[in-house]
Amino acid sequence: MTEREKMLAGLPYNGMDPDLLAARRRARALVQRMDALPPEDEAARRAVLEDLLGAIGRATQVMPGFRCDYGGNIRLGADSYVNFNCVFLDCAPITLGDSCQVAPGVQVLTATHPLEPGPRAAGIESAHPVTIGRNVWLGAGCLVLPGVTIGDDTVVGAGAVVNRDLPAGVLAVGNPARVVRALR
Repeated sequence: MTEREKMLAGLPYNGMDPDLLAARRRARALVQRMDALPPEDEAARRAVLEDLLGAIGRATQVMPGFRCDYGGNIRLGADSYVNFNCVFLDCAPITLGDSCQVAPGVQVLTATHPLEPGPRAAGIESAHPVTIGRNVWLGAGCLVLPGVTIGDDTVVGAGAVVNRDLPAGVLAVGNPARVVRALR
């Protein structure tokens, strides 16, 4: 298996693999191009996003300061909004449903590293997909950690750290994020 195939299969892989390094450089160049566009040039911004991302739904917007590892493993649903300075580290798939609101400074992270110092020093890492349902609101500065699924209609409070799955239709806050009430 290639290092990319291992990465996408959730197996340990070498993040310093030359093909993966080239893919990350490509993503950085596209993000830099997008950030340099004038705010009124929405068509050019959309074209860059379509080149960068695995999929982007109708009327979805991504504000400047967006950062990602590869881009191609990110799928954004329709009518969603990703605010300023968000980080989506997409070593594994990141799926964002339709009609989601992602506040400034949100981080969605799929990459993880070994606890053992030897493999970590050797550049070994792994990744686990993140799935965010439809009509989810991720509050400012929250972190969504590797392998998490967030159900439809859920709200995650500002600054929360989501380290395990959240069901649909709840408000979750804190570190670690915990459900404080149902929203339905």
